Amino acid sequence: MERQPPQWLDVGDGPSGRRLAFLMQEGEGAPVVWLGGFRSDMRATKAEALADWARGAGRAYLRFDYGGHGESEGDFGSFTLSDWLEDALAAIASQCRRPPILVGSSMGGWIALLAARRLFGTPLQPAGLVLIAPAVDFSEELMWAQMPDAIRRTILDEGVWLRPSEYAPEPTPITRALIEDGRRHLMFGGEIKAGCPVHILQGMRDPDVPWRQALKLVEHLSGDPVVLTLIKDGDHRLSTPEDIVRLQSAVAGMATAP
Repeated sequence: MERQPPQWLDVGDGPSGRRLAFLMQEGEGAPVVWLGGFRSDMRATKAEALADWARGAGRAYLRFDYGGHGESEGDFGSFTLSDWLEDALAAIASQCRRPPILVGSSMGGWIALLAARRLFGTPLQPAGLVLIAPAVDFSEELMWAQMPDAIRRTILDEGVWLRPSEYAPEPTPITRALIEDGRRHLMFGGEIKAGCPVHILQGMRDPDVPWRQALKLVEHLSGDPVVLTLIKDGDHRLSTPEDIVRLQSAVAGMATAP
């Protein structure tokens, strides 16, 4: 199939203003919104697999690249979680006409929960969440808390540490701004309210988001209906053919729920 060119959405004002690239497939039912992970993009394996599912099912489907990601404008290291949450909310507001189903992968799982909290009680309060290895509070619990003192000192003194990446040839800048801004959005300090059904897919061989983090999230989602699927041999990406079927089935089940 020919590569679909992106559409564009303006987000933010002044120096922080940016153009986001997005792809919108028209269809029926609650729109499915893909929220990608840290340094991922809207044309990655799982995002494309959901596009195939939505096309076959005739469902509306929105995906986009956060600022500094993929085809969107901006330098990755100049953005923080607040910016990426703003991007998600702007994309949802501009393209969704009814309550969406948010599908968040890794960091996108955290953003999905933050977006659900912001949209609670509005006409776009999500109809459901599907979270794949949700990296809730990752900047604090999975980064800062695990870093040796020398790396913490580099971040504090120099403002950035270049972390070698297993997923890309170039290192990933971990900025002081990212760490400090992440603390404004921490969720594990109290009950987390999604306001809708939640289905979590989590690999038990995930080296980036330990599976016990998913259990912790379930405990904090005490007021919402939650299904947790643990994949015994699953890694962080959950992109094998079997994993893709699980993802498509989870979204299809959420999309047909009353």
